[in-house]
Amino acid sequence: MAQATFLRIHPDNPQQKNIAQAVEILRKGGLVIYPTDTIYGLGCDLHNARAVERLCQLRGINPAKAHLSFICHDLTHISDYAKISTQTYKVMKRALPGPFTFVLEASNKVPKIGGKRKETVGIRVPNNKISLCLVEELGNPIISTSIHDEDEVVEYTTDPELIYEKYRNQVDLIIDGGYGNNVASTVVNCENDEFDVLRQGAGDIEEYL
Repeated sequence: MAQATFLRIHPDNPQQKNIAQAVEILRKGGLVIYPTDTIYGLGCDLHNARAVERLCQLRGINPAKAHLSFICHDLTHISDYAKISTQTYKVMKRALPGPFTFVLEASNKVPKIGGKRKETVGIRVPNNKISLCLVEELGNPIISTSIHDEDEVVEYTTDPELIYEKYRNQVDLIIDGGYGNNVASTVVNCENDEFDVLRQGAGDIEEYL
């Protein structure tokens, strides 16, 4: 495949033409590396099965067993893909946009991944204008996973140019939205309204309970 496009987008003022260019690549089944409010993510159109397969192949994960996040634009998006109680909704409304991944019971609108329908889904609404604009323009969630680094000390690559050097022959677009963070989101299991922290990351859920 051709080398990935390297697209610089201002993190505080994403230009519509740049967002449209990125979304066109997503709609054609492309893999996109993009910034969030925590670390850089690798994502594709949720409804493009072939793109989801490519994403899983690149990360070396089984699609049927993969724990992938849905990047959503707002709480309205969330209710389309997950079953959410009033209590959980109130907590998420306070915490989002923010550095959290909320694990919820999947709705029947979640497409099969790897031939299997997911029982749960991880939902994210990052506090990052670029990722929110991408999802809003696309019209449905981006299914996403983290960009990991093989370095034993640095788990996540934060420099977009280094990300480009590593992934330029494996993905279709890399968005430079400035240096990323190296702490992932906090993963919170919200089944049964328990708010159990599965992975402590950048966010403190206790602040919103």
